[in-house]
Amino acid sequence: MDYLVATFVIEGNHDLLQTARDLLADAAGDAGFESFEDTPNGLRAYVQEGLLNKSVLEDSLSDFLLPDVHISYTLSKAENKDWNETWEQAGFDPIDVCHKVLIVDANRSELLNSGVHGDSELKDGKESEAGNVSAEGTAYDVVVRIAARQAFGTGTHQTTQMIVSELLGMDLKGKRVLDCGCGTGILSIVACKLWAAEACGYDIDQWSVDNTRDNAKLNQVDNLLALLGDASVLQRIEGQFDVVLANINRNILLHDMPAFRTKMKKGALLVLSGFYVADLPLLEDEAATLGLHLDHQQHKDDWCCAVFKANA
Repeated sequence: MDYLVATFVIEGNHDLLQTARDLLADAAGDAGFESFEDTPNGLRAYVQEGLLNKSVLEDSLSDFLLPDVHISYTLSKAENKDWNETWEQAGFDPIDVCHKVLIVDANRSELLNSGVHGDSELKDGKESEAGNVSAEGTAYDVVVRIAARQAFGTGTHQTTQMIVSELLGMDLKGKRVLDCGCGTGILSIVACKLWAAEACGYDIDQWSVDNTRDNAKLNQVDNLLALLGDASVLQRIEGQFDVVLANINRNILLHDMPAFRTKMKKGALLVLSGFYVADLPLLEDEAATLGLHLDHQQHKDDWCCAVFKANA
């Protein structure tokens, strides 16, 4: 998938720089941008070619909420390369979620050799990891090893951690789980290790699909199917699901929620994240039109995770 990159320069009151970045990211999200990174004097944002709504972006910038701030930007094609190469080489530190799930970087062998240890055993034909213990002595119910290659979802982001915590609170045994925008496959893998009967994930990027498949093998998960495509791929998937997960930006969630709904059983749960707390009312309104009601929510910093339930 080819991307465009916008480099935004924020000028004005320096004390308002971070506030301006946050508001700008929200406005750019309305225009189709899906990922962001801070720069010393602004923001860099990425959007898929064909999904940029330039008029929406221009309108937002011309009517920006901070009157003492001026924003300019340049737009160019993103270089077609492995954007995560440097990050992958550096890796990430082990991530503890609720003291029950430990996510470790499979590319850093020292973490596997010294950070996590303990004998695993087979239970109901699957690997039980309750014996896994961190170097600090914490026992974990689930240990997930992720080798990230050009894919989002290592567990470092607040949104991923919140969805993992939601999965921990569910009884997934025998349940079908759908993972929309699967990235590294981390959410599907956690669900399978929490005894889901099967998981199905899809992503628009081939490298994410390949990465999900590789990580499933790495974690000895054999009941995870990964498909290439956008939400239209759901038309090819048979049956419905007990739990649907989607950690994507707000605009895609709003656009794809009707497709998610078609794959939900009566009483099924829809777990959404990847958006800001301020965006929840928009998602709640769309959910209501589809026969979904907000069951509960949580947030970390400005990020939100919302769980909707299908009406019986």
